[in-house]
Amino acid sequence: MGRWFRIAAAAAVIHIAAAAMHIMCGSSFAQTAFPSRPVHILVPYPAGGGVDVLTRTLGDVVSKQWGQSVVVENRPGAGGVIASQAVATAPPDGYTLIMVASGHATNPLLYSRIPYDTFKDFTPVSLLASSPNILLVRADSPFKTLAEMISAAKAKPGSLSFAHAGNGTSTHLSGELLKNLAKIDLAAIPYKGGAPAINDLLGGQIPMSFNNGPESVGQLQAGTLRALAVTTASRAPFLPDVPSVSETVPGYDTGVWWGLLGPAGMPSDVLAKLSQDFVAALNTDAVKERLAKLGAQPIGSTPQQFDAKIRDDYEKWGPIIKAAGMKAE
Repeated sequence: MGRWFRIAAAAAVIHIAAAAMHIMCGSSFAQTAFPSRPVHILVPYPAGGGVDVLTRTLGDVVSKQWGQSVVVENRPGAGGVIASQAVATAPPDGYTLIMVASGHATNPLLYSRIPYDTFKDFTPVSLLASSPNILLVRADSPFKTLAEMISAAKAKPGSLSFAHAGNGTSTHLSGELLKNLAKIDLAAIPYKGGAPAINDLLGGQIPMSFNNGPESVGQLQAGTLRALAVTTASRAPFLPDVPSVSETVPGYDTGVWWGLLGPAGMPSDVLAKLSQDFVAALNTDAVKERLAKLGAQPIGSTPQQFDAKIRDDYEKWGPIIKAAGMKAE
Protein backbone atom coordinates (compact mmCIF):
# COMPACT_ATOMS: atom_id res chain seq x y z
CA MET A 1 0.00 0.00 0.00
CA GLY A 2 2.80 2.39 0.87
CA ARG A 3 4.59 1.56 -2.43
CA TRP A 4 1.51 2.37 -4.56
CA PHE A 5 0.93 5.54 -2.57
CA ARG A 6 4.48 6.69 -3.27
CA ILE A 7 4.05 5.94 -7.02
CA ALA A 8 0.75 7.84 -7.16
CA ALA A 9 2.23 10.77 -5.28
CA ALA A 10 5.19 10.87 -7.63
CA ALA A 11 2.87 10.79 -10.65
CA ALA A 12 0.86 13.67 -9.20
CA VAL A 13 4.02 15.70 -8.68
CA ILE A 14 5.07 15.07 -12.31
CA HIS A 15 1.61 16.06 -13.56
CA ILE A 16 1.64 19.27 -11.50
CA ALA A 17 5.15 20.10 -12.72
CA ALA A 18 4.15 19.51 -16.35
CA ALA A 19 1.10 21.72 -15.94
CA ALA A 20 3.21 24.44 -14.38
CA MET A 21 5.71 24.19 -17.24
CA HIS A 22 2.87 24.46 -19.76
CA ILE A 23 1.56 27.60 -18.06
CA MET A 24 5.03 29.10 -17.92
CA CYS A 25 5.68 28.37 -21.60
CA GLY A 26 2.32 29.79 -22.55
CA SER A 27 3.05 32.90 -20.54
CA SER A 28 6.49 33.22 -22.12
CA PHE A 29 5.00 32.87 -25.60
CA ALA A 30 2.43 35.55 -24.83
CA GLN A 31 5.16 37.87 -23.61
CA THR A 32 7.35 37.34 -26.68
CA ALA A 33 4.63 37.33 -29.33
CA PHE A 34 5.46 39.97 -31.93
CA PRO A 35 5.66 42.83 -31.23
CA SER A 36 6.68 42.80 -27.59
CA ARG A 37 8.62 46.08 -27.74
CA PRO A 38 8.60 49.25 -29.90
CA VAL A 39 9.00 48.85 -33.66
CA HIS A 40 11.27 51.38 -35.36
CA ILE A 41 10.55 52.59 -38.90
CA LEU A 42 13.26 54.57 -40.63
CA VAL A 43 12.22 57.29 -43.08
CA PRO A 44 15.03 58.30 -45.46
CA TYR A 45 13.61 61.81 -45.91
CA PRO A 46 13.22 64.89 -43.69
CA ALA A 47 10.30 65.22 -41.29
CA GLY A 48 7.14 66.78 -42.66
CA GLY A 49 7.33 65.40 -46.19
CA GLY A 50 4.80 63.08 -47.79
CA VAL A 51 6.66 59.86 -46.89
CA ASP A 52 7.12 61.00 -43.29
CA VAL A 53 3.44 61.94 -42.91
CA LEU A 54 2.28 58.62 -44.40
CA THR A 55 4.60 56.62 -42.13
CA ARG A 56 3.52 58.42 -38.97
CA THR A 57 -0.16 58.07 -39.85
CA LEU A 58 0.17 54.32 -40.43
CA GLY A 59 2.34 53.99 -37.34
CA ASP A 60 -0.32 55.58 -35.16
CA VAL A 61 -2.93 53.10 -36.40
CA VAL A 62 -0.89 49.92 -35.99
CA SER A 63 0.56 51.00 -32.63
CA LYS A 64 -2.97 51.19 -31.23
CA GLN A 65 -3.72 47.76 -32.63
CA TRP A 66 -0.54 46.25 -31.22
CA GLY A 67 -0.45 48.07 -27.90
CA GLN A 68 3.17 48.88 -28.73
CA SER A 69 4.85 52.09 -29.86
CA VAL A 70 5.89 52.64 -33.46
CA VAL A 71 8.92 54.94 -33.45
CA VAL A 72 9.53 56.87 -36.70
CA GLU A 73 13.15 57.92 -37.24
CA ASN A 74 14.10 60.38 -40.01
CA ARG A 75 17.47 59.54 -41.54
CA PRO A 76 17.76 61.52 -44.79
CA GLY A 77 20.73 61.47 -47.12
CA ALA A 78 22.13 59.94 -50.30
CA GLY A 79 18.76 59.21 -51.87
CA GLY A 80 17.82 56.80 -49.11
CA VAL A 81 21.08 54.83 -49.14
CA ILE A 82 22.08 55.79 -45.56
CA ALA A 83 18.82 54.63 -44.00
CA SER A 84 18.65 51.55 -46.23
CA GLN A 85 22.11 50.44 -45.11
CA ALA A 86 21.06 50.75 -41.46
CA VAL A 87 18.08 48.45 -42.06
CA ALA A 88 20.03 45.99 -44.21
CA THR A 89 22.44 45.39 -41.31
CA ALA A 90 19.80 45.33 -38.54
CA PRO A 91 18.66 42.09 -36.85
CA PRO A 92 15.94 40.44 -39.01
CA ASP A 93 13.40 40.31 -36.18
CA GLY A 94 10.83 42.77 -37.54
CA TYR A 95 11.67 45.53 -35.08
CA THR A 96 13.61 47.65 -37.59
CA LEU A 97 11.89 48.57 -40.85
CA ILE A 98 12.15 51.25 -43.52
CA MET A 99 9.57 53.12 -45.58
CA VAL A 100 11.13 53.44 -49.02
CA ALA A 101 10.02 55.33 -52.11
CA SER A 102 10.35 54.21 -55.71
CA GLY A 103 13.95 55.42 -55.82
CA HIS A 104 14.92 52.32 -53.84
CA ALA A 105 14.58 50.28 -57.05
CA THR A 106 16.71 52.64 -59.14
CA ASN A 107 19.49 53.53 -56.68
CA PRO A 108 21.74 50.67 -57.87
CA LEU A 109 21.41 52.09 -61.40
CA LEU A 110 22.32 55.62 -60.31
CA TYR A 111 25.09 55.12 -57.75
CA SER A 112 28.40 53.57 -58.78
CA ARG A 113 28.52 51.74 -55.44
CA ILE A 114 25.97 51.16 -52.70
CA PRO A 115 26.76 49.30 -49.46
CA TYR A 116 24.03 46.65 -49.82
CA ASP A 117 22.30 44.44 -52.35
CA THR A 118 18.90 45.91 -53.25
CA PHE A 119 17.36 42.48 -53.80
CA LYS A 120 19.21 40.16 -51.41
CA ASP A 121 19.55 42.30 -48.29
CA PHE A 122 15.89 43.20 -47.71
CA THR A 123 12.53 41.55 -47.10
CA PRO A 124 9.65 43.32 -48.88
CA VAL A 125 6.65 43.70 -46.54
CA SER A 126 4.04 45.57 -48.59
CA LEU A 127 3.69 48.12 -51.36
CA LEU A 128 1.45 50.58 -49.53
CA ALA A 129 0.58 53.59 -51.69
CA SER A 130 1.38 55.47 -54.88
CA SER A 131 0.92 58.92 -56.37
CA PRO A 132 1.34 60.34 -59.84
CA ASN A 133 3.80 63.02 -60.70
CA ILE A 134 2.32 66.01 -62.49
CA LEU A 135 3.57 67.96 -65.50
CA LEU A 136 3.02 71.60 -64.52
CA VAL A 137 3.09 74.91 -66.41
CA ARG A 138 2.25 78.42 -65.30
CA ALA A 139 -1.38 79.45 -65.55
CA ASP A 140 -0.48 81.83 -68.39
CA SER A 141 1.58 79.27 -70.34
CA PRO A 142 0.90 79.08 -74.09
CA PHE A 143 0.63 75.31 -73.71
CA LYS A 144 -2.91 74.27 -72.89
CA THR A 145 -2.40 70.57 -73.59
CA LEU A 146 0.40 68.03 -73.55
CA ALA A 147 -0.03 67.55 -77.31
CA GLU A 148 0.70 71.25 -77.88
CA MET A 149 3.88 71.04 -75.83
CA ILE A 150 5.07 67.93 -77.70
CA SER A 151 4.41 69.62 -81.07
CA ALA A 152 6.46 72.65 -79.97
CA ALA A 153 9.29 70.42 -78.78
CA LYS A 154 9.38 68.56 -82.09
CA ALA A 155 9.33 71.81 -84.07
CA LYS A 156 12.39 73.17 -82.20
CA PRO A 157 14.35 70.25 -80.67
CA GLY A 158 16.16 71.23 -77.47
CA SER A 159 14.40 74.58 -77.13
CA LEU A 160 12.27 73.50 -74.16
CA SER A 161 13.35 72.42 -70.69
CA PHE A 162 11.71 70.95 -67.61
CA ALA A 163 12.56 71.24 -63.92
CA HIS A 164 12.81 68.24 -61.60
CA ALA A 165 13.69 67.57 -57.98
CA GLY A 166 17.19 66.19 -58.61
CA ASN A 167 19.06 63.68 -60.72
CA GLY A 168 17.53 60.22 -60.51
CA THR A 169 14.38 61.30 -58.67
CA SER A 170 10.98 60.08 -59.80
CA THR A 171 10.25 63.51 -61.30
CA HIS A 172 13.47 63.33 -63.34
CA LEU A 173 12.57 59.84 -64.53
CA SER A 174 9.08 61.05 -65.47
CA GLY A 175 10.60 63.58 -67.85
CA GLU A 176 13.11 61.15 -69.30
CA LEU A 177 10.38 58.58 -69.97
CA LEU A 178 8.36 61.24 -71.80
CA LYS A 179 11.39 62.16 -73.92
CA ASN A 180 11.96 58.49 -74.70
CA LEU A 181 8.41 57.53 -75.67
CA ALA A 182 7.35 60.80 -77.35
CA LYS A 183 10.73 61.03 -79.11
CA ILE A 184 11.32 64.66 -78.17
CA ASP A 185 14.40 66.54 -76.98
CA LEU A 186 13.88 68.35 -73.66
CA ALA A 187 16.61 69.72 -71.42
CA ALA A 188 16.35 68.30 -67.89
CA ILE A 189 17.19 70.93 -65.25
CA PRO A 190 17.90 69.56 -61.74
CA TYR A 191 16.86 71.39 -58.58
CA LYS A 192 17.47 70.63 -54.91
CA GLY A 193 13.92 69.46 -54.33
CA GLY A 194 10.48 70.03 -55.78
CA ALA A 195 9.74 73.31 -53.96
CA PRO A 196 12.63 75.27 -55.56
CA ALA A 197 11.56 73.92 -58.97
CA ILE A 198 8.03 75.22 -58.44
CA ASN A 199 9.39 78.61 -57.33
CA ASP A 200 11.32 79.02 -60.57
CA LEU A 201 8.33 77.81 -62.57
CA LEU A 202 6.16 80.45 -60.88
CA GLY A 203 8.84 83.06 -61.53
CA GLY A 204 9.02 82.24 -65.23
CA GLN A 205 12.62 81.00 -65.16
CA ILE A 206 11.60 77.63 -66.58
CA PRO A 207 8.62 76.70 -68.81
CA MET A 208 7.49 73.51 -67.09
CA SER A 209 8.20 71.15 -64.22
CA PHE A 210 7.48 67.62 -63.10
CA ASN A 211 6.43 67.56 -59.45
CA ASN A 212 4.74 65.13 -57.09
CA GLY A 213 1.15 65.49 -55.94
CA PRO A 214 1.62 66.76 -52.36
CA GLU A 215 3.78 69.72 -53.41
CA SER A 216 1.59 70.60 -56.41
CA VAL A 217 -1.97 70.53 -55.11
CA GLY A 218 -1.85 73.88 -53.30
CA GLN A 219 -0.65 75.81 -56.34
CA LEU A 220 -3.18 74.09 -58.58
CA GLN A 221 -6.00 74.96 -56.21
CA ALA A 222 -4.77 78.57 -56.07
CA GLY A 223 -4.83 78.77 -59.86
CA THR A 224 -1.21 79.86 -60.20
CA LEU A 225 -0.19 76.68 -62.02
CA ARG A 226 -1.94 74.43 -64.52
CA ALA A 227 -1.53 70.67 -64.85
CA LEU A 228 -0.99 69.42 -68.40
CA ALA A 229 -1.05 65.76 -67.40
CA VAL A 230 -0.54 63.22 -64.62
CA THR A 231 2.05 60.51 -65.10
CA THR A 232 0.11 57.41 -64.03
CA ALA A 233 -1.61 55.25 -66.65
CA SER A 234 -5.06 56.45 -65.58
CA ARG A 235 -6.32 59.78 -64.29
CA ALA A 236 -5.78 60.65 -60.63
CA PRO A 237 -8.90 60.72 -58.40
CA PHE A 238 -7.83 64.04 -56.86
CA LEU A 239 -7.43 65.60 -60.35
CA PRO A 240 -10.19 63.92 -62.36
CA ASP A 241 -10.23 66.59 -65.10
CA VAL A 242 -6.51 66.34 -65.81
CA PRO A 243 -5.63 63.79 -68.53
CA SER A 244 -2.95 61.17 -68.09
CA VAL A 245 0.17 61.33 -70.26
CA SER A 246 -0.81 57.95 -71.69
CA GLU A 247 -3.87 59.50 -73.34
CA THR A 248 -1.42 61.33 -75.62
CA VAL A 249 1.63 59.05 -75.41
CA PRO A 250 0.51 55.39 -75.36
CA GLY A 251 2.38 53.12 -72.95
CA TYR A 252 3.50 55.90 -70.64
CA ASP A 253 3.05 55.05 -66.94
CA THR A 254 5.09 56.12 -63.96
CA GLY A 255 4.84 57.94 -60.65
CA VAL A 256 6.12 57.53 -57.13
CA TRP A 257 5.30 54.67 -54.76
CA TRP A 258 5.99 53.96 -51.10
CA GLY A 259 6.46 50.62 -49.41
CA LEU A 260 7.74 48.91 -46.29
CA LEU A 261 10.90 46.77 -46.12
CA GLY A 262 12.72 44.88 -43.40
CA PRO A 263 16.11 43.15 -43.31
CA ALA A 264 16.61 39.89 -45.18
CA GLY A 265 15.76 36.69 -43.32
CA MET A 266 12.75 37.81 -41.31
CA PRO A 267 10.64 34.99 -39.80
CA SER A 268 7.63 34.13 -41.97
CA ASP A 269 5.11 34.60 -39.16
CA VAL A 270 6.46 38.07 -38.30
CA LEU A 271 6.48 39.03 -41.98
CA ALA A 272 2.89 37.85 -42.42
CA LYS A 273 1.73 39.84 -39.38
CA LEU A 274 3.48 43.02 -40.47
CA SER A 275 2.09 42.79 -43.98
CA GLN A 276 -1.46 42.04 -42.86
CA ASP A 277 -1.55 44.71 -40.16
CA PHE A 278 -0.16 47.52 -42.32
CA VAL A 279 -2.46 46.63 -45.21
CA ALA A 280 -5.39 46.66 -42.77
CA ALA A 281 -4.30 50.10 -41.55
CA LEU A 282 -4.65 51.43 -45.09
CA ASN A 283 -8.38 50.76 -44.91
CA THR A 284 -8.96 52.93 -41.83
CA ASP A 285 -10.62 56.32 -42.22
CA ALA A 286 -7.64 58.18 -40.74
CA VAL A 287 -5.22 56.78 -43.32
CA LYS A 288 -7.64 57.15 -46.24
CA GLU A 289 -8.18 60.82 -45.39
CA ARG A 290 -4.46 61.48 -45.06
CA LEU A 291 -3.67 59.78 -48.37
CA ALA A 292 -6.38 61.76 -50.14
CA LYS A 293 -4.85 65.02 -48.86
CA LEU A 294 -1.46 63.86 -50.14
CA GLY A 295 -2.89 63.06 -53.55
CA ALA A 296 -2.00 59.41 -53.06
CA GLN A 297 -3.87 56.14 -53.48
CA PRO A 298 -3.68 53.11 -51.13
CA ILE A 299 -2.44 49.83 -52.60
CA GLY A 300 -1.65 47.21 -49.96
CA SER A 301 0.17 44.32 -51.61
CA THR A 302 1.58 40.99 -50.52
CA PRO A 303 5.33 40.72 -49.89
CA GLN A 304 5.67 38.77 -53.13
CA GLN A 305 3.89 41.43 -55.16
CA PHE A 306 6.09 44.17 -53.68
CA ASP A 307 9.22 42.19 -54.48
CA ALA A 308 8.04 41.84 -58.09
CA LYS A 309 7.37 45.59 -58.32
CA ILE A 310 10.89 46.48 -57.17
CA ARG A 311 12.42 44.09 -59.71
CA ASP A 312 10.14 45.30 -62.52
CA ASP A 313 11.07 48.94 -61.87
CA TYR A 314 14.77 48.09 -61.90
CA GLU A 315 14.40 46.43 -65.30
CA LYS A 316 12.13 49.18 -66.67
CA TRP A 317 14.39 52.10 -65.79
CA GLY A 318 17.76 50.53 -66.58
CA PRO A 319 17.80 51.36 -70.32
CA ILE A 320 16.33 54.84 -69.80
CA ILE A 321 18.82 55.78 -67.08
CA LYS A 322 21.68 54.49 -69.21
CA ALA A 323 20.50 56.34 -72.33
CA ALA A 324 20.18 59.59 -70.38
CA GLY A 325 23.58 59.14 -68.73
CA MET A 326 21.99 59.73 -65.33
CA LYS A 327 24.07 59.64 -62.17
CA ALA A 328 22.96 60.43 -58.63
CA GLU A 329 24.07 63.75 -57.20
